[in-house]
Amino acid sequence: MFTIEHEFDATVITLIDDAAAHRCEDVTINAFDDCVTLEQLDPQSDRIQKITLSLAQVKDIAAALNLPEGAYQRPKP
Repeated sequence: MFTIEHEFDATVITLIDDAAAHRCEDVTINAFDDCVTLEQLDPQSDRIQKITLSLAQVKDIAAALNLPEGAYQRPKP
């Protein structure tokens, strides 16, 4: 399950791990004009862990989802 919200400066997607036998914490994805952040609560430290990806990294992830094993380089625009 997931939710999508459009805020002033970002689109916020929350992934809810509702089908897992051992439920993981929700993941929040914030899509800004210049980067994407992923946030998840670390239950051991009770702190939010955050990863920031450039838009080029996000494009690489999207391309990788449809490719077999290997090393690839996206063509420059």
